[in-house]
Amino acid sequence: MDATKCADPGQADGATERKLGTILTVLTAEIAERSDMSSSSFPTVVLGSRNRKKIGEMAELLLPQGITLIGVTDFPDVPDVVEDGNSFAENARKKAQETARQVRHWVIAEDSGLCVDALKGAPGIYSARYAGKQGEDEANNQKLLHELEGVPPEKRTAYYVCYAVLVDPEGAIQFEAEGRCHGQILTKYHGSNGFGYDPLFLVREYHLTFGELAPAVKRHISHRAKAFERLIPGMLRCFSQLT
Repeated sequence: MDATKCADPGQADGATERKLGTILTVLTAEIAERSDMSSSSFPTVVLGSRNRKKIGEMAELLLPQGITLIGVTDFPDVPDVVEDGNSFAENARKKAQETARQVRHWVIAEDSGLCVDALKGAPGIYSARYAGKQGEDEANNQKLLHELEGVPPEKRTAYYVCYAVLVDPEGAIQFEAEGRCHGQILTKYHGSNGFGYDPLFLVREYHLTFGELAPAVKRHISHRAKAFERLIPGMLRCFSQLT
């Protein structure tokens, strides 16, 4: 008797399905393993900043690329870099290079700030210490409002700028990028999100300040987001040459 004629078609189909299931399980595991290897092959990047809000904001920008970002706060023995450059670019380069030589990791450093047209670009590179002391947001905002007192809305135009630099563990510059976001300075605070001058900075296209915009929206339209949109492709090209 021909054995093929006596075989149960259901049993044959079940065996085939089991074989396909085994193959799919192996393939899925292999794909997942390759994916894990690909993402883990990227080196951890250190951000040359101790500003936790800034670290969190940038870490979220890099997360979709499988890049882990940590702050220089993870290296308590690393001294602060004196930002004595004459431009955002000079300060960003100095922070990146000096930090990399200390921590021996890939480093991103950025310098960013607010430039107000009616104040001839001030506070500019002094944005974080406009009122005299580093990081005092309330004092900085109050000084800005005082300096713009009596200036009509149409002349309160401003823009945020971010200059970002990527350096290798030896401190050699590998990629640089700049991003800007234009807006207007209001006379009163609106919103509590963000940091710095965000509650005063109106993004006219949205009719909301950075302080009012949802963090997810800000991550797509801010000066920092625009700088990173240009920086990330260069970073990925650099990292792909390491694997």
